[in-house]
Amino acid sequence: MLALAHHIDEPALGRVYRRLSRNAAVGVDGITVERYGERLVENLQALRARMKAGQYRHQPIRRVHIPKENGATRPIGISTVEDKIVQGALRDVVEAIYEQDFLDCSYGFRPGRSAHDAIRALNGVGDRGDANYIVEADIVSFFDSIDRKVLMEMLRSRIADETLMRLVGKCLNVGVLDGESYLESDEGTAQGSSLSPLLGNIYLHHVLDVWFEREVQPRLRGRSALVRYADDFVLCFEREDDAERVWNVLEARFKKFGLALHPKKTRRFSFRPPRDGDDKGGSTFDFLGFTSYWRRTKRGMQRMAFRTRGVRLRRAINAATDWCRRHRHEPVEEQHLALTRKLNGHYNYFGVNGNSDALNQLRYWITRAWRKWLDRRSQRARMNWTRFRELLRRFPLPAPRIRVQIWSKP
Repeated sequence: MLALAHHIDEPALGRVYRRLSRNAAVGVDGITVERYGERLVENLQALRARMKAGQYRHQPIRRVHIPKENGATRPIGISTVEDKIVQGALRDVVEAIYEQDFLDCSYGFRPGRSAHDAIRALNGVGDRGDANYIVEADIVSFFDSIDRKVLMEMLRSRIADETLMRLVGKCLNVGVLDGESYLESDEGTAQGSSLSPLLGNIYLHHVLDVWFEREVQPRLRGRSALVRYADDFVLCFEREDDAERVWNVLEARFKKFGLALHPKKTRRFSFRPPRDGDDKGGSTFDFLGFTSYWRRTKRGMQRMAFRTRGVRLRRAINAATDWCRRHRHEPVEEQHLALTRKLNGHYNYFGVNGNSDALNQLRYWITRAWRKWLDRRSQRARMNWTRFRELLRRFPLPAPRIRVQIWSKP
């Protein structure tokens, strides 16, 4: 049996500590990253000693609720600094093991891979003609639904070190402090834990990736592909009968592992390129913030393209407009710097070739919102369009730029 826990030594714990954000929210003990670091050597020595003696205990996770646009909230778990260090060290060791096993279809929360890589892979499937039929799926509350016992069995099939497994179990089976209420659950991983994305990848590696590659694809008649980013995934098929066969067994496959597919967000449909003379563009589907659709090139060919999903674009416009309203009394220079950062951040992700129209829309509406709220901050010096154009010459907002090449020009 290969021992692995010894890799989590004081230097390894120190490396994780140095990666922590100094502005991170505090856990239940109220200790900040800076305060923990004031006696870093002593703290890490004591932590390592407790881990080695089997006396380490993960403290409850503090739950906070982040407001969403629809009025609901998103629960996020915040661990203590010490628990974040243990989680990060465990992740480093387990990740090194599983990176040898993970399949090429998986892109989320993996070193050297990104959402843009997943979009490029999906584009490649479309270029090969293997995306004529799509199964688009949505897992209901994925991280909250993971069966911990099944997950631990999956891990033990690859990791023989029980000391390491006990540490994983302590990070997994931890209570949640929600206000004054203390909650315990037998299912799920805590959102906000740095270990959760990796454990989620391991779970879906067994539930979906390996199953599709080794059991499903050999039985299909045509070509097919899976593209997955964390718990977001699409299945692509060359043939309609193959898509139907997988559709008929997919729900049962996920149910076997305690997971449910959303009945309204999971669908099977034709995604064939539109025929000549049909300018409506055919079907569309959403993946990782983009809407995928067929677009006619200048040479008259049909190819898969990607534009900002309408909901994401409206969210970005509304957020920037609200920011302009709330910060309208700040100096113009500070407003300009903040809006520039917001636009460049959006361009960095959504600035893919073929998406210029959506980028221009965002800049157009942010420009109007900025003028509107500058105009309303004073009754004496109104910001009409003439004055605002002069201001834009001094403080121009960044023009849209394509930052990421998804496909090369034909």
